[in-house]
Amino acid sequence: MDSTKRYEKLREAVGNGDVDRRTFFGLLGSAGITAGLSGGIMTAMAKQARAAGVELHFEGWGGVVSEALRKHAFDPYEAATGNKVIDATFGGENEVLTKLKAAGSTSGHNILHSSGVSWYKRWVDNDFHVVLNEDNIPNLKNVMTAMIEPFRAITPDGLSAVPYDYGTTGIAYNTNHVSKEKAMELGADLLLDKELKGKIGGWGGDWANRAWYGALQSGQDPNDIQDWDAVWDKAREHRELVLKYWGSGAELMDLLAKEEIWVTEAWSGRVAALQAQGHPIAYMDPPNGLAWMESMFVLKGSPLAEAEELLNFMLDPETAIAVAVGQKYPSSLDPTKVEMPEEVQNLPAFDPTGKLEALVFRNPETWNPHEKKQGAMWNRVQKGG
Repeated sequence: MDSTKRYEKLREAVGNGDVDRRTFFGLLGSAGITAGLSGGIMTAMAKQARAAGVELHFEGWGGVVSEALRKHAFDPYEAATGNKVIDATFGGENEVLTKLKAAGSTSGHNILHSSGVSWYKRWVDNDFHVVLNEDNIPNLKNVMTAMIEPFRAITPDGLSAVPYDYGTTGIAYNTNHVSKEKAMELGADLLLDKELKGKIGGWGGDWANRAWYGALQSGQDPNDIQDWDAVWDKAREHRELVLKYWGSGAELMDLLAKEEIWVTEAWSGRVAALQAQGHPIAYMDPPNGLAWMESMFVLKGSPLAEAEELLNFMLDPETAIAVAVGQKYPSSLDPTKVEMPEEVQNLPAFDPTGKLEALVFRNPETWNPHEKKQGAMWNRVQKGG
């Protein structure tokens, strides 16, 4: 019996309640099954990894996102393969890029939970990318074409990442203090409401996020900004009202949960997690609000066979759906190919068509050329300039 059939029989036993999860993973190890949750890949290198154990260093966003990945992806992967995923939290990819440039090496950095197409292009432009063997990631076939195409357009000779989830950066507000009517009326300008001074927050780790909202507030198309001065004037106006710029999703949730802030731009999945916990937090996407897709980006110098095995494992429908439910962001899997449970269908930004045509994404060709100058401008504005 081959490894895939052994795996399928074990998983069926778990589904029937005949085998608990702890025993399941122990049997996987005893059977030497090193495949992803589907695909049956068991190369010589993967067998070696089972014997020796390979470490993969993963960096992500912390909080409920990291908890979901650890519980539903990394722990099962480790049990099935003998490899080790060492996960850490970053405040933003820019800090990782700065570290790698300073070190001149990617040692200790293998896979990033990367922020979409703009950052994909930045990693590629800085020559930190690889070419994945897609034959070793058969579950990639279930990923939405609409999510793969933007990445493939940047690296037509091969992907360095697999799309994994998507969401929006809208506006969260505490319904005990802000009415839905007021929020809908003001839209992006809710972040500039002087009546809420000292109870407003903001994401401080990304100049482009601040600029996107500055564009909305100054009446401009965020993907075609003509007046950058107007953008930063709005950022200064916002700064004067802000209690604190948050630096991570975990901090965002903490500030909202404790009602230290009542209004902030926010990541859709983090708000969904707060709502699931019973907090009185509502969420809206203003017109032309920012949508994004995240990928699992493999850095140059990483052990590719093991990284590909992990990515395939993570894209298995059962794993990807469990992670989506846990982290509250829709999966990159095409819902016209893979049936999504109601819990995923009810998530903010979920698109049942699999085409993502209703969402507005940042255009890297428009945004990336401004990164150096406008990123420096945001640093000055944030510090009071």
